Amino acid sequence: MTFDLEQLKKDHKTSYFALEYERLLGEEKKVNDMVSEDESLRELADEELQNIISQKEAIERQLEEMIKKEDEEEEFPNEIILEVRAGAGGDEASLFAWELAHMYERYAEKQKWNWKVIDDSSNDVGGYKEATFEIKGKDCYKALRYETGVHRVQRVPSTEKNGRIHTSTASVAILPLRKKTKIVINPADLEIEYSRSGGAGGQNVNKVETAVRLIHKPTGIDVRCTTERKQLANREKAMMILVAKLQLLQDEEEASKYSANRKNQIGTGDRSEKIRTYNFPQDRITDHRIKQSWSNIPVIMDGNIDKIIDALSSGVVGNAEEE
Repeated sequence: MTFDLEQLKKDHKTSYFALEYERLLGEEKKVNDMVSEDESLRELADEELQNIISQKEAIERQLEEMIKKEDEEEEFPNEIILEVRAGAGGDEASLFAWELAHMYERYAEKQKWNWKVIDDSSNDVGGYKEATFEIKGKDCYKALRYETGVHRVQRVPSTEKNGRIHTSTASVAILPLRKKTKIVINPADLEIEYSRSGGAGGQNVNKVETAVRLIHKPTGIDVRCTTERKQLANREKAMMILVAKLQLLQDEEEASKYSANRKNQIGTGDRSEKIRTYNFPQDRITDHRIKQSWSNIPVIMDGNIDKIIDALSSGVVGNAEEE
């Protein structure tokens, strides 16, 4: 494996090893030059060269391991944005959106991941019209990457007097926050709004315009961040989320070009794709992509989604038919 030492020296994680490797290359050249001038030093030089080569190989192994780990983190970053949004179904849809968010929060707690509210918009019944959360933790994107899509709930709402089953939906989007991205945003394409943050947080939060809303005019995508205490921090976070959303949009457009070839794949990453049904009367959750079902909805909704996550990750196909 060849290394770009200049690039490795710029990264604080690899700079020491890159500098040490560069020093050893210099020592190796000196010894070889010495032998070329005086062949009688060959035996002594061979011993020194063997020592240098041994040190170089040890550093090469360490660098390869570090680069491999960094590549894995780039593919499966340990920081994501999770969005839930109420779909069709009015108040029942917003309550379902809240329940989904709670399910993921409980799952994050069990995984010992860090969960943080970025912004939320509630309605009068306590449900989410939409909400955005940040999750940080090992393998969080790897585990949740297949959750993007439309989740459907079938149940009798508490307000339903005739016992009729209603169908509502909520959408989920998983946005990986990658360190490297090809997305470039033209400042002229951005509209920025500042406002006071609501909710808990003390007098400073409510009196100072710390909340930031970014609107990307070409796509109409807007992002709001309210939880940081400083306006700059909210702006930086909002920009990260906007980049992630634009990347998702680009990925969806790219994937749609090859839709005919993805019928056997688990997920397309498309937010409009119906991926799962939560049928409360029959106590059954069905994932339509792998045609597999699970029972005991109350336990699953309390964050015990490990079986679903594992089945999606392994691509196991069950016998459940789409409802």
